[in-house]
Parts: sequence; C-alpha cells; structure tokens
Amino acid sequence: MQQPNNPLHGKTLETILTELVAHYGWGELGYRIRINCFVSDPSIKSSLKFLRKTQWARTKVEELYVDTFNKA
Repeated sequence: MQQPNNPLHGKTLETILTELVAHYGWGELGYRIRINCFVSDPSIKSSLKFLRKTQWARTKVEELYVDTFNKA
C-alpha cells in the first residue's frame, strides 16, 4: 500500500535510529527521550532490541524523527 504522506514509509527502525544518532548524538538523544539504552552504554544494536520490544519507546523515537527531519 502506498503511503505518500507518511514520512516513515520505507524507513527501517535501524535507519531512523542511525539518522537520529548522527544528527543529535547519544547524549542529546538520551536527553530528549529518557530511555536507559540511550544513556547507559548506548549502541544501535542494544537500542534496536529494546525499541522492537517496547512500543511506547519506538513511538517516541518515530515522533522525534518526524519532528526533526520533516519540517515543511
């Protein structure tokens, strides 16, 4: 199904997280979204594992991505 207005369409969670880390860094990301895996010994792999199991955290990451990279 096409979703032309969905800014997350075609983006994997790994891509979203990698772009956010590149933009903010782990410290700022951990400040903006209070998730332990962003603050304590952060890595893409451990964060993905947590985000795939935890819907509220994934939602926050996706919302930050949209707010950051999809300004009109």
